[in-house]
Amino acid sequence: MLVRVLSGTVHGIEPHTIEVEVDMQPGGVPGLTLVGLPDRAVQEAIDRVRLAIRNSGLHWPVRRITVNLAPADLRKEGPAFDLPIAIGILAAAGQVDSEWLDETFVLGELSLDGTVRPVTGVLPTAIHARQQGVKRMIVPAPNASEAAIVGNVQVYPVASLAEAVTLLNTRDGVTPLSSDPEQLLQQPPKYEVDFADVKGQHHVKRALEVAAAGGHNVVMIGPPGSGKTMLARRVPTILPPMTVDEAIEITKLYSVAGLLPPNTGLLTTRPFRSPHHTSSNAALVGGGSVPRPGEVSLAHNGVLFLDELPEFRREVLEVLRQPLEDGIVTIARVQASIAYPARFMLIAAMNPCPCGYFGDPQHGCTCSPTQIRKYQQRVSGPLLDRIDIHIEVPRLTPDDLLRTQPGEPSEAIRERVVRARQIQQKRFEGTNVRCNAQMTTRMLRQFCPLSDDVKTMLRQVSQQMGISARAFDRIVKLARTIADLAGEEHIGLTHVAEAIQYRSLDRRIWL
Repeated sequence: MLVRVLSGTVHGIEPHTIEVEVDMQPGGVPGLTLVGLPDRAVQEAIDRVRLAIRNSGLHWPVRRITVNLAPADLRKEGPAFDLPIAIGILAAAGQVDSEWLDETFVLGELSLDGTVRPVTGVLPTAIHARQQGVKRMIVPAPNASEAAIVGNVQVYPVASLAEAVTLLNTRDGVTPLSSDPEQLLQQPPKYEVDFADVKGQHHVKRALEVAAAGGHNVVMIGPPGSGKTMLARRVPTILPPMTVDEAIEITKLYSVAGLLPPNTGLLTTRPFRSPHHTSSNAALVGGGSVPRPGEVSLAHNGVLFLDELPEFRREVLEVLRQPLEDGIVTIARVQASIAYPARFMLIAAMNPCPCGYFGDPQHGCTCSPTQIRKYQQRVSGPLLDRIDIHIEVPRLTPDDLLRTQPGEPSEAIRERVVRARQIQQKRFEGTNVRCNAQMTTRMLRQFCPLSDDVKTMLRQVSQQMGISARAFDRIVKLARTIADLAGEEHIGLTHVAEAIQYRSLDRRIWL
């Protein structure tokens, strides 16, 4: 008897339908053969499935069984095929009603006692199932919340193989799980930190507000203990709430990476990723023998914080160029090419010199000019060109430290950021661009007309600072964001002047 069970796998973040074909013949030597380009984890399913069926009180058929995972030219990875293989064998043996199988996706890993364990990539597979017109899914109970987010697909959580068999055989009195992503996002995000905790540094807060309003990248330069890390960790608290599409994009990535907490249907807060400076290329941008999303993709629609920027290896920093420019990471392999989204805000922090005290009036710097120059040149010019805002973070004064009055809370700053983002949302309606920092050259000409006075100012500044064409465009984008925060339609001299002040490394004040 031949039985087909629908399942799925994910390559990168792209899901694929897998048909688990089970053929059972009475003649020949009893045993199970698994074909269809399985990896080691899938091959080991043979023993897991056999013992899970027996320990669940079900009968293991003493027949010649062949299991094919189609299409055969697509590599199958991971243990998610355990449950569909077991269901297929039991259906071929007549122990499971196969009526639902033609329109049901089945996913799940089996333990030896028949318990169904969670697997990765359930959310993108659920989205794919809906697109394919599949009516229902049977998934591990911890993964049910993320699958239910999709809608238009009936999601049935199961905790054991026996429970899945009962569901397929009876189908009475079982209510599928449902979830509303809009309702989940209506709840305000909860953060343990707030800008009200930050003392002083008003000009840095203003720069971070501009960055959040336009999605701009920032590098903060200052001595140790000036508050760079503290400020960076509070940036997500002033970013606008996520849309449903943004939340689903992030949740898909975390689902594929296996980082989604159990029983979590949707990530509702923007991610904040802070990799250590010893991170490798693959850890930062993704890759490995089995490609996985890197830190830049896990920070998608959120913040990637690189502390001690010059301490990262130069080749690691240089791989940031593509995601900073294109918002995507492409990992090429001989067999396939995988693309992960990576549209994030980069917040970087660095000391001005190896000892950290160059330019600090309270501590003398012990570094030579050559050491200072070499230290700062660890961050290449092309990378700095892609960072819109360069801001100095000076040491706090004793008066600032002793001040007990709290600063402006994140909620108040976020309200201004949201208003500016709403202007941009209306401006870029009908395009894939979400904020000013993502504007193309054509959009720059369309949405950022400059008066003669502004052109004259920019011409003079460009000649004096020797900035590149990319940095020139980023100054205009910054000015557009500053004008949006002020609620003004046209870019003025004050907006451009403030934008220029955020390019301190172009002005070479540190070298």
